[in-house]
Amino acid sequence: MQRQNDNEHLGALVRTIADYPKPGIQFRDISTLLLDGNAFRATIDQLAEQLSDHSFDLIAGIEARGFIFASALAYKLGLGVLMLRKQGKLPGECIGVDYDLEYGTDRIEMHADACGAGKRVLLVDDLIATGGTALAAARLLRDAGAEVVVAAFVIDLPDLGGAERLGGAGIAARALIAFAGH
Repeated sequence: MQRQNDNEHLGALVRTIADYPKPGIQFRDISTLLLDGNAFRATIDQLAEQLSDHSFDLIAGIEARGFIFASALAYKLGLGVLMLRKQGKLPGECIGVDYDLEYGTDRIEMHADACGAGKRVLLVDDLIATGGTALAAARLLRDAGAEVVVAAFVIDLPDLGGAERLGGAGIAARALIAFAGH
């Protein structure tokens, strides 16, 4: 996992909500960082800087907060945005993959014609925890023939191992801020 070490000012803007959505979880609420225009700009600029050693054809954002960061990065880098959504949210023909959650399963989908074979895709979300959703998103993109070598996140929860799991799948994970614990 590559991350900046000088982002304490950004981390300080992320609100922690104890025991949400269940006891023992420390929810990292990024909406408070988004309220600060200068911090949001710095976040996008720093993510773009971390990714400057790669080239991409598209940026894929994971529903829903990932759309915010994927769109801003796409604007900065002059790229298109591919939306990866939960089942039933996209009109038209879709392809998808099912994946396991802690208590059940979910499905992530994209339009069948959204990503052609050989496209280099940057995967983006607000936070990486266990990595289940990001790995499912990467599998979906790869099944469509895309090359996914980098995933970018604002926040990493390294104790949950998601970035390591992505690395094991051949995807470098980049994040600006890390928080210990759940």
